[in-house]
Amino acid sequence: MHMILPVESIENQTYRQQQSAFCIITLFVIAALLLLHAVFGPLLGEPSKGVLLILALAFLLKMWEVLWLQGKRDGISARTARIEAAISMAGLFILAALLAFLTNRDDAPYFVLLAIPILQSAYYFGLMPTVGTIVAATGMMFAWIQHYFRIHPPARPTEFLETGMIAVIFGLIGPLVWLLVNQLREREVSLYQKVVELESTRERLLAEKKLAAVGRLASGIAHEIRNPVAMISSSLATATSPASDSSEREEMFAIALREARRLENLTTDFLTYARPAPPQRAIISIGDVARHVADVTRMRAAGRSIDIECAASEDIFASVDGSQIEGALLNLSLNALDATPAGGSIELRLSDGKRIVTLEVENSGKAISDSHFERVFEPFFTTKAGGSGLGLAIARGIAVAHGGDLWVSRNTDGAVVFTMTLTKYSDGEFGEEAMRGKGSGGR
Repeated sequence: MHMILPVESIENQTYRQQQSAFCIITLFVIAALLLLHAVFGPLLGEPSKGVLLILALAFLLKMWEVLWLQGKRDGISARTARIEAAISMAGLFILAALLAFLTNRDDAPYFVLLAIPILQSAYYFGLMPTVGTIVAATGMMFAWIQHYFRIHPPARPTEFLETGMIAVIFGLIGPLVWLLVNQLREREVSLYQKVVELESTRERLLAEKKLAAVGRLASGIAHEIRNPVAMISSSLATATSPASDSSEREEMFAIALREARRLENLTTDFLTYARPAPPQRAIISIGDVARHVADVTRMRAAGRSIDIECAASEDIFASVDGSQIEGALLNLSLNALDATPAGGSIELRLSDGKRIVTLEVENSGKAISDSHFERVFEPFFTTKAGGSGLGLAIARGIAVAHGGDLWVSRNTDGAVVFTMTLTKYSDGEFGEEAMRGKGSGGR
């Protein structure tokens, strides 16, 4: 079952990531300003110790903020993010003003820092606070220009023009970022709601599918049990009838006994499917198992002119439950025998991987029909008279219990292939070298 995080948790992580991004942008701008001072010192004037100290202090504070945010593994709430953003915005306004006063230049580059509060306001506080932040940033820049030219006349109109152009840029990026962020948030909420709805629908469909599977299973059990019980009941009723002679009674008792054994076998198969025994692993030769199954299949195929081939190497060893693997492979092989016409062929193949053993059983019969293909591993589904429909389901359960799977890897007329995979050893049991060593010892 998949778990969808609550929207608050997702937002908390988003706020932490976004605030971290703002801190990194601020660090980048401060580093760029320090680099400008180092590279263009003759043009901008050598920075005073106070300027360098303030820039360094601001850089360290932002680094601490980044580390603090990274330590908040569960994220930060919207309230915390807004408080921190407001403090950061105020700090950047103060930082820009201090640097402008300390350098005392009409074209102070530090007002570029004011773009960050505008972005933060657009992200956290909405349109009107963003407009207010733009007005405050623009007012600070014009106030500085007026202050500077009051002390250092005459005033140059070009500086006011440049400041006005920067104000226009601020006025564009603020509302634009707010609009984009607002649209993204609406889409994020809508997407989250759709994901929750899809997950709810998925869980409902899974529950319905499980109920349908239980219904089919119950129906199959009832059907399979009803027939032998009816036969036993009918046979015993006939045998105990006063009109029955001794030979008829013996025949009816024989039928009842046969059906009772059939019922016992069915019950055993069902219990094996419903409560599979855990694998009792031991290192064995998978090739020996495959060859033994091929020999048994040849005996069953006697008189039908069916060619049984086994392509299995002797040195493929694995830690598996030998009896379970033999039972599963024999089931596949006998099913292949039933599906193969006289004069056809069956091939058992075995291949070795680093951690996986692959067994394939191919028969030259007709392809499984589309209507049957999706149900071949379904319990109690069978097309054979007298079959329980549990053999393939049990075989697949054995493969899964050994860390593998069982599926139909090819389904064409003249080539139907069932493929079973097994892990060579359970987790933490043996390494590859240990497997080889024990396998060699086993020989």
